[in-house]
Amino acid sequence: DVQLQASGGGLVQPGGSLRLSCAASGFTSDNYAIGWFRQAPGKEREGVSCINLSDVSTWYADSVKGRFTISSDYAKNLVYLQLNNLKPEDTAVYYCAAAGGRLRVGNSLPALIMDYWGKGTLVTVSS
Repeated sequence: DVQLQASGGGLVQPGGSLRLSCAASGFTSDNYAIGWFRQAPGKEREGVSCINLSDVSTWYADSVKGRFTISSDYAKNLVYLQLNNLKPEDTAVYYCAAAGGRLRVGNSLPALIMDYWGKGTLVTVSS
């Protein structure tokens, strides 16, 4: 069974940084993608970034481009999301999700295309 576990959330001041980790298990090859999503209170779940493990291609939402960086360590079955220059509007529960195959993302990363989800980790940006 595929299992995902996100960690690394916490409380940080505006302008600060955090690194989220997603531990993925159950995949038998690198033919899958990991996406990071976030959901703020009263808002829809938003795709913020994804990475295809097969070729390490990445995608970012415009709202985080230049501030967030996604990376992978396939040997350790880990995907990271580095969050820099955090803003109060980044406050949300962050989830990692997986999809089989290689994703081709357009303007947005829909939650519906993901096959597996982990529990979220809360990121709070506040002074």
